[in-house]
Amino acid sequence: QVQPVESGGGLVQAGGSLRLSCAASGRTFSSYAMGWFRQSPGKEREFVAAVSWSGGNTYYADSVKGRFTISRDNAKNTVYLQMNNLKPEDTAVYYCGATSRRTAVGGKTPAVYDYWGQGTQVTVTS
Repeated sequence: QVQPVESGGGLVQAGGSLRLSCAASGRTFSSYAMGWFRQSPGKEREFVAAVSWSGGNTYYADSVKGRFTISRDNAKNTVYLQMNNLKPEDTAVYYCGATSRRTAVGGKTPAVYDYWGQGTQVTVTS
């Protein structure tokens, strides 16, 4: 079992950058595939990026491809989301999810993730 905790959100102007972190407790962090999702008011939680257990495979939503980079450091039990060239439409609460399901690596559906953090707010102004 892992408990993700997100950090690194904030207020940034369009074109700026932020790096989100998701620190997960537990001794078996490397057994979990991880994903980042975001949710705006009145909208469903949407997939942003995901990474496999070792970090060797990454997956992105089309809307962030080329701007965001997901990575993980299993020695630190942490997954990162580097966000560059931010746009106002990136404004949302960003959530980190963890899944141990072997078939869920790169999963783009929130339902396949078993554990979630509390979220961190990202606001991009124009």
